[in-house]
Amino acid sequence: MCCFFTVLLLFGPRLAILVWWIINPAYITQLFQTWIWPLLGLIFLPWTMLMYIVIAPGGIIGFDWILLGLGVFADMAGYFGSYRHRESVPYGDQIP
Repeated sequence: MCCFFTVLLLFGPRLAILVWWIINPAYITQLFQTWIWPLLGLIFLPWTMLMYIVIAPGGIIGFDWILLGLGVFADMAGYFGSYRHRESVPYGDQIP
């Protein structure tokens, strides 16, 4: 089972979260009281939500805050990295 989730992480956090939600919906329901927070996390901050799902059942204490921060950093790096390389995409009159 662990190898299965590792392969899913290679395909992306959204797919891993969806499969985890389908396989064990009680686990996700236990963490979140409503369906809106997991849905928003799945859309906007997938790495942060995946990290939260992994560390939240035992409570977020000590080093867990650093792990959660790494999830936020991974999401922000994805957003800001794509913004930085927007000039390299040809469009309009720049197409040769």
